[in-house]
Amino acid sequence: MKAPRIMIAATGSGSGKTLLTCALLQVMADMGKRTAAFKCGPDYIDPMFHEKVIGVPSKNLDTFFTDENTTRYLLLEGAKEKDISIIEGVMGLYDGLGGIKEEASSYHLARATKTPVILAIDAHGMGRSVIPLISGFLQYDTQHLIKGVLLNGITGMFYELIKPEIEKQLPVTVLGYFPRQKDVKLESRHLGLKMPGEIEGLKEEVKRLAAVMAGAVDIRKIVTIAREADDLKAEEIVISPGSTKVRIGIAKDEAFCFYYEDNLRLLQKYNAELVFFSPLWDKELPKNLQGIILGGGYPELYAKPLAENEGMKESIKAAISQGMPSIAECGGFLYLHETLKNAEGEVFPMVGAVKGTCHYTGKLVRFGYIEITAGTESYLGENTKIRGHEFHYFDSTDNGASCVAQKPVTERNWQCVHAGKNHWWGFPHLYYYSNTEYVSRFLERAGNYEENAQPCID
Repeated sequence: MKAPRIMIAATGSGSGKTLLTCALLQVMADMGKRTAAFKCGPDYIDPMFHEKVIGVPSKNLDTFFTDENTTRYLLLEGAKEKDISIIEGVMGLYDGLGGIKEEASSYHLARATKTPVILAIDAHGMGRSVIPLISGFLQYDTQHLIKGVLLNGITGMFYELIKPEIEKQLPVTVLGYFPRQKDVKLESRHLGLKMPGEIEGLKEEVKRLAAVMAGAVDIRKIVTIAREADDLKAEEIVISPGSTKVRIGIAKDEAFCFYYEDNLRLLQKYNAELVFFSPLWDKELPKNLQGIILGGGYPELYAKPLAENEGMKESIKAAISQGMPSIAECGGFLYLHETLKNAEGEVFPMVGAVKGTCHYTGKLVRFGYIEITAGTESYLGENTKIRGHEFHYFDSTDNGASCVAQKPVTERNWQCVHAGKNHWWGFPHLYYYSNTEYVSRFLERAGNYEENAQPCID
């Protein structure tokens, strides 16, 4: 399949990848191009920024979560009928598992998908030193994927001086520059950037940045590089959907918003009807549900209204007690506890399905990629595995002991997750394509919910 595509990568975190990617997405929209957006790695928030710009969901591509063929398949699926696909990298170009391996790095993804790379360099405060920096990245590029560089944070005057010097000494095209934007700042929260809905005037700001980019970057050359990307092929991922629709409630609002787009699409491929509801604003669960998914997010920021919405809490607890199949990840797992204690020390009553409390720790807890092995029969067969990651500042007095999570580099492991025939609750965020059996078994249980209802008991 011909799939014009590029990756915006960088020398390290904080180099402006998200701003540059959003500006480029807006430029493509202004040019009338049908654009697909992707994020390398497990991040939830950057795709929300992409979606804010192009108006359609952005997807994640991650070579730890999926093998190379599946990764290519997901890229091609998202690129169908699009004029160009833009992938935002993660961290530095070569930073993979543990910071020391190629696997799960932006470069691994670019290599697996034969995607041309545009290397964004934060050159603010640099002179000729930018040349050996670029040279080192080019020497490490064994597949010759870096097709151009973009200098971020410099003036037009300096750009005119440094561009010919770089191109004279190095075999790379300098595609343009992006002047430092002193009045634009994507603020951070402990889980990453603040969400796009919290940033006033974001859409207008991105339009302004796109105008700046269009005047300082060779957009035509970027499009040409994307079009010159090698053809890509992938073996089909075979999905065998159930014969009848299964109604699955998906908690989605300001407090619960961390969902991988391909996870949602995979549920639909297996014949799930997704019914979105808000634990914040709705008074009870939607009617006729056969399963519930409570995703991650920021329930701690909305603990008071969540606690005060007694109708929804009672509705969820009743459904769970009657055996409705359920999944709760990270923020959703916090919500199922008896109480949640926030960073200020305030304690709020939650759903009460998990007999324990959760509290703010002030630091990342068990952060990073993990492979999870089921120790009991659940949506996974016993001793089968699924991949995911943990990224949270809260911890629980009862994290569960139905599974074992293990880090891929250090092999450190710990018990986690409350799981049984009709429930899976825990801190790990799962990527369903790493083991599609998890989805098929969950939906099979949900489809049989009414005739086989029984309480969720660990």
